[in-house]
Amino acid sequence: MIRRSAVREYATGSLWVLPGASALVALLVGFAVSHIDVSPGSPLAPLAFQGTADDARTLLSNITSSVITVIALVLGLTVVALQLSSTQFSPRLLRNFLRDRPNQIVLSTFTATFVYAAAGLYTVGLAVGTRIEDFPRLAVSGALVLMFASLAMVVYFADHLAHSIQVDAIGKRVEHDTLAVVHGRMGIVEDTAPTPPPWSVPLTAAKSGYLQTVHPELLLPLATEHHVHIRLRVRVGEHIVAGTTLGWVWTATPDDPVPDPAVFRHALDSSVRVGFERTQEQDAAFGIRQLVDMACKGLSPAVNDPYTAVQAVDHLSVIFCALAVRPLGDYVASDPTGTGVVIVPARRFGDYLATMCGLIRRYGSSEPTLSVALLRLLANCAAVLPDDPARWAALAEQADLILDDAMRETAQPADTLAVQAAARDLQATITAHRPTRRE
Repeated sequence: MIRRSAVREYATGSLWVLPGASALVALLVGFAVSHIDVSPGSPLAPLAFQGTADDARTLLSNITSSVITVIALVLGLTVVALQLSSTQFSPRLLRNFLRDRPNQIVLSTFTATFVYAAAGLYTVGLAVGTRIEDFPRLAVSGALVLMFASLAMVVYFADHLAHSIQVDAIGKRVEHDTLAVVHGRMGIVEDTAPTPPPWSVPLTAAKSGYLQTVHPELLLPLATEHHVHIRLRVRVGEHIVAGTTLGWVWTATPDDPVPDPAVFRHALDSSVRVGFERTQEQDAAFGIRQLVDMACKGLSPAVNDPYTAVQAVDHLSVIFCALAVRPLGDYVASDPTGTGVVIVPARRFGDYLATMCGLIRRYGSSEPTLSVALLRLLANCAAVLPDDPARWAALAEQADLILDDAMRETAQPADTLAVQAAARDLQATITAHRPTRRE
């Protein structure tokens, strides 16, 4: 399972996989269509190419030369878009552009057209070095169809590229992908989970990298077989170094022998994927980090665009309102008898909130508009937040920090009036909720 998911993640994030597959399909389709015999009385006769073999070769040659030029243009524009998104917003957004399906489809159409037409030049009008007039006319018509499809894709690509590099389009894409992770969390979530006792045995990491995905259900059968608890040390999205502790395994009592850690090596490799980069498959914090990067870039002196930061905070509001009502905590997978347990540590609501608010607040505390946007995010969360004392405490803590930093860093006291008003409204909501929580 983990290898299939790794291959799927690599394929969706690679710009060459779909175009490569389209080239193979174009060759197969061209081979099949070239064997269709179109007689003069056939219903397909009006669709067949009506010119001579020389006309067909000239047409195919012009299509190949034109399409290869367009491919170079498309790749050049794609590189410009990647460079813009990296420098203007965040280098962590490059993967989103590579995963963009319309870009892959456009490049696949051009690749298929080039391969189809170039393969036709191999046979049309020639047979063992001799010129002939008998050639697959319907296949040449197929090249014309692909040429018009490529023309449509040029227009579509220009429109799509112009929209895809807009701030709101980038933020909406990150928001959508992050919400998919938030609403598709794995395992059983618990606020508290067993911690490693003194007699636990460490399990070391086999390779260095970022913890991309964890599937505790694949590790659970082995834990149940040996009647042990297994707990990972790092959370999804965090970095691990080869040879350091990846997790621990322990038995119910110190008197029970702990199996050799080598027993769990294959199961760990099958259930835990470590890669050279973070992915968003199970890592909602990575999507939050991308939007935080956009906000911080907008606040940097080189860009000086606070409204971009406000737009990023608006997209973060949607994500945090979804997180506010989700059960967050360690992922715990166990068998019905409780003899085997696998625990994967995870972030709490306060952890997500501190990571997001902390960075943006420190960069933009001197801009009251951004402070108001952050307080508006917290107010939106307060409107949906359940009766969880820890979450309400985290909300109140961040509200106090935002107000304190804004009051200290803003040069003109009059500019902080809107920040103070938003903070008062939020504090009133928090205060009104606390008596309800104590009942």
